[in-house]
Amino acid sequence: IAQFSFQSGPITIRKGTAVTWTNRDGAPHTVTSDSPGFDSGLMNNCGSFTFIFNTVGSWPYHCSFHPSMRSTITVTE
Repeated sequence: IAQFSFQSGPITIRKGTAVTWTNRDGAPHTVTSDSPGFDSGLMNNCGSFTFIFNTVGSWPYHCSFHPSMRSTITVTE
């Protein structure tokens, strides 16, 4: 997370892959799935959140504080 965006953009990963987000902004952010699934809670500068994706599908997510910050992770077998 930098410059009020998820820098990696949409990504595709395999089931069982861990993804880590790190906040490199001075402002707090969250990594929150659009549907129930994952939520980092408040992440201040240098804070990190890791989630292991064990379910195949598309996982859109956003920052709860900055709704324009959006991206998607697609999980395949």
